[in-house]
Order: sequence, then structure tokens, then C-alpha cells
Amino acid sequence: MKPIKTCSMYLIRKHAQCLQKLCVLIFIGTNGETYFNTGALVSCVQNFPKSRGPIVGILKGFAGLSGAILTQVYAMFNFPDQASLVFMVAVGPSIVITAVMFLVRPVGGHKQVRPSDHSSFLFIYSICVILAAYLLAVLLLQDLSSLNENVVIFLTIILLILIVLPIIIPLFLVFFSEPRPVLEESLLPEPEKQGSSRMGSFVLSLSEVEDERSSEEDTLPPSERQKRIAHLQAKLYQAAAEGAVRVKRRKGPRRGENFTLLQALVKADFWLIFLSLVLASGSGLTVIDNLGQISQSLGYSNTHIFVSMISIWNFLGRVAGGYFSENIVKYYAYPRPVAMAAVQVVMAFALFFYAMGWPGSIYVVSVLIGLGYGAHWAIVPAAVSELFGLKSFGALYNFLTLASPAGSLIFSGVIASGIYDYQAKQQHEHRIQGSVLGPGVPLLKDDFLTCYGSICYSLTMGIMSGLCIIAFILSMIVVHRTKRVYAQLYGKPLA
Repeated sequence: MKPIKTCSMYLIRKHAQCLQKLCVLIFIGTNGETYFNTGALVSCVQNFPKSRGPIVGILKGFAGLSGAILTQVYAMFNFPDQASLVFMVAVGPSIVITAVMFLVRPVGGHKQVRPSDHSSFLFIYSICVILAAYLLAVLLLQDLSSLNENVVIFLTIILLILIVLPIIIPLFLVFFSEPRPVLEESLLPEPEKQGSSRMGSFVLSLSEVEDERSSEEDTLPPSERQKRIAHLQAKLYQAAAEGAVRVKRRKGPRRGENFTLLQALVKADFWLIFLSLVLASGSGLTVIDNLGQISQSLGYSNTHIFVSMISIWNFLGRVAGGYFSENIVKYYAYPRPVAMAAVQVVMAFALFFYAMGWPGSIYVVSVLIGLGYGAHWAIVPAAVSELFGLKSFGALYNFLTLASPAGSLIFSGVIASGIYDYQAKQQHEHRIQGSVLGPGVPLLKDDFLTCYGSICYSLTMGIMSGLCIIAFILSMIVVHRTKRVYAQLYGKPLA
């Protein structure tokens, strides 16, 4: 008995050491991915300050789709063992990142806008839609039939061609496009920025003078609005010189200016956005994490098909969220968070649809939750960069990324798993009572971990549907509070 006990202790120690190494590697890998994600996102938003929605949507979309793309690429090589696959996963992306890391940075003319920007983004959007449709078709084809190695290689080559197609845009602009005068770009009108700098770090408050500023001022043409602001500032300076107003020192930047993370953490708008993201994005991530088990409980055997589907719709949601939210602020000068409120209503409907047990609910949830969850990660970073500036955008963005795991930890780890286990245990007891063995048969270990039917997640979906409605209310509060800010940032709505 002693040699057996010694061998068991040795195996336990070896497993513990492997687990520790695995935790360290996961820690390094996930933090490295966050670092690259932040560097690319911050640099590109600074390079295209008036195309924040499309930039964030495209980058986050490809980040979400990267797993499916790399899986298809690795399948082409037909690795002989898992060690070779892990080695390729570690080395392949690192080579690409090292090759392009000096190119991804804020360039000298990042405050410039080209007339061709709109058509360039439309071209990239077209590539994104084609790529999503093609990848979905390839995944379904591989799941439903057995493909030989030559077909897999051919399909992967077409996928790689679609991925590198956007490089046509910079090549065309450099070698074939005629040089055109670029327009100097600034999110705030120059006179307003000058007026803000003249005010310095002081705020002049006089109720009689501020009453003269009408609520329609933000909708006036830029030239007329600047004249009125200059006139109002002149009256404020004169009143301050005569001692008719009280001069107080400002306690930090205003919305639309550059905030640090600590300054943003004391603002109600930032916490409203964060809480809305916790409720809605946490609900979406809970569905994504449990989608395999959800589809299994409904009797589907090929659960990975739904996982692949929601990954594709997640990608399309990120791209579409950036595109439509950009149109809202550009053409209507309306707060971008209204797009977040709209997708939260869509997510609430999808979750309620499943909670009611209606036919086809798994497909509705896969499509709408994928779109809604993905759209959040195109809308929220762009909105935060507008309301709290770009100077500390990396810190602000990464703080907001805590919302999804925080919400999922509560909704999935506590609510969903607790309700699932309870329903599974109830079903197990009913099966025992209805069997020939009769009641009183003890539960076997792990027997209650399998639940069948829509009842397994219907209550969870109903709860999360209500949470998405609360998130919608919080988003609309942000919309109401930031209407004037967006009117000042983007001026009169375009015709």
C-alpha cells in the first residue's frame, strides 16, 4: 500500500505544478491580448477622431472573429499533434504582431480627414459582411460534411484573401490617388476651444447672465453660436471685473474634454454607462458562455453550430453598431448611447422570447444576442472617448471591460447555474419517483447536473430580460444628460 500512496502523492504534486504553470500562462496570454487590443484601438481612434464608431466596430469585430479565423488557418496545416498546434498558436500571431507593431501608432497627420474616408470605410464594411457570410458558410459546411485536406486548403486560401483585401485602400491612396488638400480635423470648433482656454481654470456664474443663453443656442449655425458665446463671455468678464459675479476654481474638466480615470470615476455619466454595460453585456456574455448547454437542454446534438453562429453575429453586431451609431451622431448630432439603448431593447426581446418558450427560440437568441452583445463593444468605447476624451482612453476603456466579466460572474455563476442545478435536481427526483425503483432511491454523484427542456433557462432568461430593460433606462438617462454635449461636439445636424 505504501508504494501506491507514494505514487498517488507524486501524481498530485505533478498535477498541481502543471496547474500552476497553466494559470501563469493564461495570465500572461490574456494580459498580452489586452495590451495589443488597447494599443491598436487607442492608436486608431486617435488617427480617425471623427470616425470613432466605424474604427471601434471594425477593430472589435475582427478581434471577436479572430478565434474562428485562426481555427480555420490552423486546420489547413493539419498538425500531427497538439504540441505542434500550441507552438503555432504561440509563434504565429507573435510574428505578425512583431512585424506590424511599428506601423500601429498615432501618425503625424492624425487630425486630418480625407474626402475618401467615407468610401474607404464602406469598402471595409463590404469586406466584413462578405467575410462573415463566407466564414459562416465554411463552418456549417465543415460541421455537416467531411471535407478532404485539399478542399480545406482551398477554402482557407480564399479566407486569407478576404482578410488582406482591405490593404488595397492604403496602397491605392499612396500610389494611385492624386494628392488632395486634407481638411484639418478637430472635434470641437476652434473658437469654442479658444474661448475655453481663455476661461482658464475658472467658472463664472451669474444667474441673470446665464438665463440669457437660450436652449436653442446649440442648434444654431456654428458662426452664429460662436458670436453668442463670445458675447456672453464678454459680459461675464465685465461682470467679474465689476465684482458682480463670484469666481470659483473649476474642479476638473467638463464632458467632452480630456479626463483621467480618477476624474471619470467621480462622474455620474461614467457610472451610468458602466452599470448599463454590466447589466446588458453581462447578460449577453452569460448566454454566450452557456449557449452549448442551452442548446443541449433543448435536444440539439450539434451544439457547436450555435456557438459558431453567435460568434459570427457577434462580429456583425460590432461592425453594425459602429456604423449606425456613427450615423446617429454625424447626421443628427444625437447622443451615441441612444444606439446602446436600442440594442438593449432588442436583447430584452430575445431573452423574453426564450423565456416564453416559443418555437425557434434558440435561433432568435443566437442571432439577436450575438448582434446586441457585439454592438455594445462598438458603441460604448466610442461614446466614452467622446464624453471623456482621448488622453486616458486606454485606461477608461479597460476599466469598462470589467463590466462583462463582472455581470457574467453574477448572472452565470450565481443565477443561471443555481436555477439550472435546481431544475435538474427536480427532474432527477421526478424520474426516480416515476421509475420502478420507487421513491427513496438516493441521488448518485453528479446525477442532477443534466437538465432537459426550455425550463432549464427560461427563468434565467426572464430575469436577464428585465435587467436589460433596466440597462435601457440607464442608457436613456445618459442620453438625456448628454444631449447638449453632443450638440456642441457635432454642431447642427447634417441635412
